[in-house]
Formats: sequence, C-alpha cells, structure tokens
Amino acid sequence: MTPQFILFLILALVAIASALGMLISRSAIYSALFLVLNFATVAVFFLLLNAPFIAVSQVSVYAGAIMILFLFVIMLLGAEQTGRTQTLRWQRPLAITLAVVLLLEAGYIIMGQRGVVPLVATELPPGFGSPAQVGLELFSSYLLPFEVTSVLLLVAMIGAIVLTKSEKK
Repeated sequence: MTPQFILFLILALVAIASALGMLISRSAIYSALFLVLNFATVAVFFLLLNAPFIAVSQVSVYAGAIMILFLFVIMLLGAEQTGRTQTLRWQRPLAITLAVVLLLEAGYIIMGQRGVVPLVATELPPGFGSPAQVGLELFSSYLLPFEVTSVLLLVAMIGAIVLTKSEKK
C-alpha cells in the first residue's frame, strides 16, 4: 500500500464522516461547518489527482464564498431559534424508498461498468488542467452554460435581497 493510497483512505473516511455529520446534525451552524470540512477533503482529493487549480477553486469558491453565504443566511433568518417543524406521515417512507432506489442504481452502475475505465493511467497532454486551458474551454465550449449559471446566481442574489428587505410602514 502506497502512502498516497493510505492518505486517500483516511480522507475518504473523513469525507464520509463529515457528510454524515452534516446530515445528522441538528444545528444548522454545525451542519455548515461539517460541509466546510467536506469541501476541504474534496479539495485534497483534487490535489491527489494532480489538479491543483481545481483544488484551489474548490477551497476559494465553495469553502470560502458559498459557505459564507450559507452562514449569513442561517444567521440572518435565525434558523437556530426556530423550533422543529412537523413532518408529514408520507415523507419518511418516501425518503427511505428514494434512498434504496439511489443505492440500487449506484450498485447497478458500479457493477455494470467493469472494464470501461482503463486500469493503466494514460499520459496527460502538457497544460492539462492549467488555468489557461480551463479558461479557454470555459469560454469556448461551455460559454452558454457559464452565462446561464451567472444569470441564475444573479437572480438568486436579487431574490435573497428582496426576501430580506423589510417593509417600511
């Protein structure tokens, strides 16, 4: 077992534990902090895959900006002071059914895809994953999805401002 594989196993356990902690935690603040830990472990996964640009983007965009936004909304809305809401009778069986379907689909995909992924790593072309290459792909092949995403984020920001704006009486 190589040190890289041991590090991968440790990080996988941390990622799974932090994801479960995020889902199980009753406090919205703790859930957000568990999500930050999960984002950090995913960034280290990218470093293990020799993708430092994506790792830095993961930390700066998700663990930085988006988590600050989440924490701001949690504190602004006072989610910690609100009580538990009543769940409907059909929600828990539906959630369990959908979880089982998701696990069955994942198992089918994992077992059905044997031999599709090459076992030997191929040599990557020079400049693969560099910021210049990512920018070139983003603004040539993926320009429309990039622009749609930017408009959606703008609409979400305006919606958050409208929802938090207090009415003057």
